[in-house]
Amino acid sequence: MHIGKVVGNVVSTKKEETLTGFKLMIVELINHKNEGIHKELVAVDLVGAGRGEYVLVATGSSARVASGQKDAPIDATIVGIVDTFE
Repeated sequence: MHIGKVVGNVVSTKKEETLTGFKLMIVELINHKNEGIHKELVAVDLVGAGRGEYVLVATGSSARVASGQKDAPIDATIVGIVDTFE
């Protein structure tokens, strides 16, 4: 699991059928070990996160399980909104 910050959203009117109904967000992952290196990814949002919020992101097969779509092409899912972290 990763911590990231929501920096935008993605609108895609034509997409794989199993992605229909999912809100897609752009998340910049927080990487404390390599300051200055930024990695952004597109994640399915299951919790209603908004731009500027810090979120928990599940990746890989855990992302598909969390979405409830085991056959969907999902490799990142927002599964929580972070209140605080140090």
